[in-house]
Amino acid sequence: MADTCGQVLLGSGLTVLSHPLMYIKVLVQVGHEPLPPSLGRNLFGRQVYQLPGLFAYAKHIIKIDGKAGLFNGLAPRLCAGTIGTLVHSRVLCLFFSMLLPFQSKYSDLFHSSTTKEMIARSCATIVTHPFHVITLRCMVQFIGRETKYSGVFDSIVTVYKNEGVLGFFAGLIPRLLGDVLSLWICNMLAHLINTYAIDDSMSHTGEIKNCSQAVTGFFASMLTYPFVLVSNLMAVNDCGLAGGLPPYASIYPTWVDCWRHLSLEGNMSRGNSLFFRKLPVGKTYAIDQKRFF
Repeated sequence: MADTCGQVLLGSGLTVLSHPLMYIKVLVQVGHEPLPPSLGRNLFGRQVYQLPGLFAYAKHIIKIDGKAGLFNGLAPRLCAGTIGTLVHSRVLCLFFSMLLPFQSKYSDLFHSSTTKEMIARSCATIVTHPFHVITLRCMVQFIGRETKYSGVFDSIVTVYKNEGVLGFFAGLIPRLLGDVLSLWICNMLAHLINTYAIDDSMSHTGEIKNCSQAVTGFFASMLTYPFVLVSNLMAVNDCGLAGGLPPYASIYPTWVDCWRHLSLEGNMSRGNSLFFRKLPVGKTYAIDQKRFF
């Protein structure tokens, strides 16, 4: 229990610190570009036109809503993080107590541990997804200056009245698929590296294995980013907010349609980077709409 409480406190702290980053990333994912391209330098020092990065975007939000504006949607995100940690821990404990008598010393630790982690994460994701949807919608309100989602409980009532129970799970399927694929890719690559590339007789073996886990986790998140993008877009699609309606977004019947549309337009990595952002190829910036088309 103490470990779980510690995880909740640590997770809450990291959530607060990282919230402005997620806020800006979500607005970019939706396609909101409030600032026109400006002349800057790329990684090689060449002058090129770039889209505003993280800090320029943050200054724009502060100019409109103040510093507190960077934390729109924080309350439901904290609820999701806390509940998710508790559910994840509880599921793992149930697995341990139920399967302990059947564990064999010859069992495949990689597959069993990854499967248990997958189920625990999936349960946590399903339970907390309604709060994730509310978080995203609180953020996207910035585009149309709406106040439709103003608090956790009021937002729950709003979603239920307008969309029913299914509204709380908009974008859940691509999110689950992305989480599962990311977990297996990360653990599989880390397992291969730790088994065949790292000798246990080497010094600092523990640190090296932790480093390999972090690197493979980053690589897996890059590969599965399109699922994150599609999930977030579907969570706000056709929900009555300007950021989920034309011209910012088409109305997608399913997440597969959203995926196809983004793929055709070459936008599968939109919002993946908030630094050195390149201009979209073949797109024109509309100042009045604050977006590219």
